[in-house]
Amino acid sequence: MPQITYVDHDGHETRVDVPLGENVMRGALYNGIEGIVGECGGGLSCATCHCYVDEDWVDTVGGPSSDTEAELLEAVAGELRPSSRLSCQIEITSALEGLVIHLPETQF
Repeated sequence: MPQITYVDHDGHETRVDVPLGENVMRGALYNGIEGIVGECGGGLSCATCHCYVDEDWVDTVGGPSSDTEAELLEAVAGELRPSSRLSCQIEITSALEGLVIHLPETQF
């Protein structure tokens, strides 16, 4: 299982193992990491799983996976950055071992 590091808005880091095939949002929810709400459960119909991909990982993770994700990102409560993604759309693969995800101060 790849280990993912979640960094909250205060800089506190939490490292967790996330199963292959899951997504970054579920990794946070299953491990009680605050900062990702995931109101729609990963249905790509809200933006409460907004996150920032660490600059060292942007090229590996890539940009929004669909036009729908890009549109939803326009409505995030926190600051929209070039590294913004919806964490429900980042599928865990072995290539993401060590991925670092930063969480916004708010999802609402």
